[in-house]
Amino acid sequence: MTLTKIRTAAAGSLAAAGLLLTLAGCSTPAATQPSASAPASSASASAASTTAGPCAGVKVIVDSGALKQAAADTSTCVSVDGPTVASKVLDKAKVKTEGTTQYPNEIVCRVNGVPAADFDIKHKDGTYREECKGMPAAFAYWGLWVKPASGEWAYAQEGLATLKVSPGESLELLFTVDGEPAAPAA
Repeated sequence: MTLTKIRTAAAGSLAAAGLLLTLAGCSTPAATQPSASAPASSASASAASTTAGPCAGVKVIVDSGALKQAAADTSTCVSVDGPTVASKVLDKAKVKTEGTTQYPNEIVCRVNGVPAADFDIKHKDGTYREECKGMPAAFAYWGLWVKPASGEWAYAQEGLATLKVSPGESLELLFTVDGEPAAPAA
């Protein structure tokens, strides 16, 4: 089933986002998965730089979206020579992802520590705290987005372990609550 069909079928349910990352990560060895405890390589410091303008490498964006947790947000240009696995690009950008107890390498539960375990996520039915035990809530999750060098943002068709991005492209982790924001900003 394609992502378009999943999103169409799920209409009001945002669980498809977490499911997509789970399915994409399941077919890849854990060694290529991002880890919150993975040390940053010494090349990372020179490979990533904060940028507001054009990026000759891959532009990496972390947007806490509806959470409005500016401490997690970043926009960085990562130098790559060719197609590179998204998890490696995030490592170079010093973006730390954390999975869940049940899916330690397949699901993105926290990015740069957000949402914190003691943070109340406000949603239409009240508040929620992400414990990172299983699948994140269908109404509050990190989504993975890609943008070609000349094109529009699209929901990633693969997870961090298998998605490859190339120079001139952008990669964004966006936190969505109750469907907002629905997509990255232009």
